[in-house]
Amino acid sequence: MRYEEELIDEVREKNDIVDVISSYVSLKKRGSNYVGLCPFHNEKTPSFSVSRDKQMYYCFGCGQGGNVYTFLIPGTEERYTCDTLLLSCGLLPENELSKRAGVELPEREQTAEEKQQADARLTLRDMNKEAAVYFHYLLKSKRGTQALAYLKDRGLSDEMINQFGLGYADIYRDDLYQYLKAKGFSDYQMKESSLVNIDTVKGNYDKFFNRVIFPIMDINQRVIGFGGRVMGEGEPKYLNSRETILFDKGRNLYGLNYAKRSRSKSLILCEGYMDVISLHQAGFTNAVAPLGTAFTPNQAMLLKRYTNEVILSFDSDGAGVKAALRALPILRENGLRGRGLSMKPYKDPDELIKAEGQEGYQKRIEEAESGRMFELLVLYGQYNQQDPESRTEFIHEIAKKLAQIEEPLERQTYLASAANRFMIRKNDLENLVNRYGLGYQYEKVNEQYKTPPETEERRQEKKKSNKNQPQRLLLTWLVEHPEMYQYIRAYIGADDFIEPLYHSVAIMLFEQLDNEEKINPAAILSRFTDAEEQKEIAAIFNTHLKYGLSSEDEDKALSDVVRKVKLASIEDEMVHTSDIVRWQELLSLKNKMQKFSISRS
Repeated sequence: MRYEEELIDEVREKNDIVDVISSYVSLKKRGSNYVGLCPFHNEKTPSFSVSRDKQMYYCFGCGQGGNVYTFLIPGTEERYTCDTLLLSCGLLPENELSKRAGVELPEREQTAEEKQQADARLTLRDMNKEAAVYFHYLLKSKRGTQALAYLKDRGLSDEMINQFGLGYADIYRDDLYQYLKAKGFSDYQMKESSLVNIDTVKGNYDKFFNRVIFPIMDINQRVIGFGGRVMGEGEPKYLNSRETILFDKGRNLYGLNYAKRSRSKSLILCEGYMDVISLHQAGFTNAVAPLGTAFTPNQAMLLKRYTNEVILSFDSDGAGVKAALRALPILRENGLRGRGLSMKPYKDPDELIKAEGQEGYQKRIEEAESGRMFELLVLYGQYNQQDPESRTEFIHEIAKKLAQIEEPLERQTYLASAANRFMIRKNDLENLVNRYGLGYQYEKVNEQYKTPPETEERRQEKKKSNKNQPQRLLLTWLVEHPEMYQYIRAYIGADDFIEPLYHSVAIMLFEQLDNEEKINPAAILSRFTDAEEQKEIAAIFNTHLKYGLSSEDEDKALSDVVRKVKLASIEDEMVHTSDIVRWQELLSLKNKMQKFSISRS
């Protein structure tokens, strides 16, 4: 059977959008709505708004918007039908929203495509599990003696080796291929898994060979990919699985399956597999690491589910410092407090713990600098503080950094701390910050109003937009002021909205108004499957009309909008009709509408 619209609506209605989004984004109440930093693009000033009344979200910066369903599937290029929406969002009986809603979902028949995708995912999970078991077996066998010795030399205990399922890929180029073949997996399935390269010319060969293997697990303890460190010399030193239907590097973190159980209030973000395992062995079970890629906003959102504070424990070399500096703004923009841990004079957490023990590392955690102060300290080390010219440049750079802090209290706090820490006269630094602050604000405003060069395509798009603007405005008006519907219902209907998308929205909106129902924007949006259409509809429902008009002026403004929509509808029909009688009727109606006005007095 197929999921009914009513069931989809029930699950959506029983999951308050503010509660759901608060699990991912730090929201603050502002008026009747909640605001926060947009999870779909990098920003420093909150432009992401969530409405409890409308059960919708909308970003005034990037234009992303939708309901609770669309929030859970951001950035996808797939097109969803109502039938597949629950499945796409993971809304199976054992999953998030249906559980929260207390709605038992019925069994459903899968389409052929859905069944194929589900089978492919199950097959890949089985193959990854088999590969992980085989790699671990090899590590403990005679063939894995060298790999096991390497791990022991790095100080890893048997307990850690077993807990993280570490393994070994043999020197034979098709060893895993032959093993998986014997287990019944086809060449095509192995190719899709990223574990084996299927090549009719070179022959079939394993992606990983002569490497220590690190299985990568999702938060549910399922193997989704692998990382491998070369034994001896060779490049690349570390090799990761390519992305598959199970494995997305930018949306997963190594070790989070264990770290999420930690009782610590913070999570430690370090660079690689060995750092994570070494820290867990030392008792810091809250350590995680990106998967061979730069830290991403999606990974920050994932961390946000489990903590509000992240301690950066990257290597002390230049690359590690750069990685920390890139990660801090991402953490900040996603509502997380970032702190930078100093590793010096040691290279990485493993070296530090071996030299100073668990207590030494714990002390470093306690002394970890706030994210902004960490950035300033890195800047301090880049200038010769004994050279007057270099020090002057440093002070100017400090002022530029401080000027970008938008929250006044936070800016003043850091200004005082920086002045004290770097021995700068507070008044001098404050004057510089204010000077750069004015320039920074001007730059922001200027950037806001920059427009791309005018092209023929843009001119046509602009022309179309201007033509359809009254239709869009009228829809917004009726959502904001549904009581106005009674004054226009005799003059205009859903069929007068000639732009296809607005016509579809109008049909559903007018139905709710005719039935005297409370306007339900989230329900209307859920009937659309195209991502761009969802964004446009979200914009309609989240546009706010300017207030301050007198009742008389408001009537005039609404009359003008209704008149423009109706006249455009009449003219469109006049162009397409071949019935002379109907054409004359339309002409008469057009003349009448020229004088149309609303008066509520």
